[in-house]
Amino acid sequence: MGAGIVVAGASMGGLRAAEQLRAAGWSGRITVVGDEPHMPYNRPPLSKEVLAGKAPFASLAFTPKAAAADVEWRLGRRIVASRLTERTVSLDDGSVLPYDGLVVATGMRPRRLRCPGPLTGRHTVRTIDDAQGLRAELTRPGARVVVVGAGFIGCEVAATAVALGVAEVTVVDPLPLPMVGPLGELLARALLKRHEERGVRFALGTGVSAFAGEDRVTGVVLSDGTVLDADVVVESVGSVANTEWLDGNGLDLTDGVLTDKGLRAGGRPDVVAVGDVARFPNARYDGVPRRVEHWSIPTDTAKHAARTLLGTEPAPFAPLPTFWSDQHEFRLQSFGAPALGQDDVRILDGDPEGDVLVGYHTGGRLVGVVALGGHAAATAAARYRAELLKQPALTA
Repeated sequence: MGAGIVVAGASMGGLRAAEQLRAAGWSGRITVVGDEPHMPYNRPPLSKEVLAGKAPFASLAFTPKAAAADVEWRLGRRIVASRLTERTVSLDDGSVLPYDGLVVATGMRPRRLRCPGPLTGRHTVRTIDDAQGLRAELTRPGARVVVVGAGFIGCEVAATAVALGVAEVTVVDPLPLPMVGPLGELLARALLKRHEERGVRFALGTGVSAFAGEDRVTGVVLSDGTVLDADVVVESVGSVANTEWLDGNGLDLTDGVLTDKGLRAGGRPDVVAVGDVARFPNARYDGVPRRVEHWSIPTDTAKHAARTLLGTEPAPFAPLPTFWSDQHEFRLQSFGAPALGQDDVRILDGDPEGDVLVGYHTGGRLVGVVALGGHAAATAAARYRAELLKQPALTA
C-alpha cells in the first residue's frame, strides 16, 4: 500500500476533503491530522447557541459519510513542519508521515491584540473550549463586557451577551460602523441602530492601546484616552492563517496559501489547499486570489481540490460564497460577493428600518445580495441565489 493522502487539519475542511476524496474515487489510505481532541464540528454556533448555553457539543459534531468511515484520525496532534520535495510532514510528537498527496486544511486562528496589560479575562472564540470558557465568564453576575472588533464574531457575541443579561456590553472598533467591510455603509448603519436599540453600546473610530488591571483585566484603555470598565474582554480582530508548518517550501504564504485555479499550492500537483486557509482565484468574479471565510467554502473547495489531486480537475472553479449571521432576533443572509460591488449598492426590496434586501453591483452586474431582517428577508435573498448561479464566469 502506498503512503496515501494526508489531510492537514481536522475541522470541517479536513472532513469534507476526506469525504470528497472518497467520492472522487480514491480508495487508498487517508490520514487526517488535527490539533483539537474533538472530531470535526460546526463552528458558527459557537458565538451564538453554544455561548447562550443552548447547544451541547453533541449537537455540533459532524457525522462523517459512510464512504469515509475508514479514514484514520490523528486528533490532538499538530503538524509542525513539512518537506514538500520529500513528501513528508512532521508532527509535534516527533513522528513523520509520508504522503502521496497532501491536503492543506489547517485553517485560521484568532488574531490577538498586542497591547500591554494582563491576559486573564481576555477571550477569543474559535473552538468549543473557547466558547465554553467565555460562557462561564458571561454568566457571572454583573459582568461588564467589552468586545473588541465589530465584525461577524464581535457582533454575534455582543448580541448573545445582551440576551444573557450581562450588565454592560460595549463594542470597540476603529472603523466608523459595524461590519462595514462586508456590508457597506447602508446596511452597516441599519445594523448599528438595531444593536443600539437592544442595549449594545459602541465606541467606534477608536482602537485599544492597553488593558488595565493587575492579575486580570479590569478595564480597556482606548486610543482616544477613554477607559471602559471591563470584567470580560472578547478579542475579535481578525484571523491568522495556520501556515507556519509550510515555511521553507517556496510557497506564497502571504495571506494563507496561494493556489492556482485548481487549488494547487505553488503549482505542485501533489499539494492542494481547502477552506479558509486557501487563497484562490474565483472564476465567477475577477480571478483575483482571495481567502474566503464563509461556511460554504470548505465544501466547495474540498470537492474541487479532491478532483484536482486525483487528476480529474473540473473547470472553471466558480463557487458562490454564502454566509449568514444571527444577531438578536434578526438574521443577515448573503449570497455572492457583496464586498466587490459596494460602489453600486441598491435596495432591491423593503426598507432599512425593517426587513430589507440589498443588491451589490459592479459594471451593472449583480455580484451579491444581503438581506437583513426576519425569515421573509432571508427567503427573498435566497430567490436571488439562482440568478447569481446562472451568471457565466467572468474568467476562464
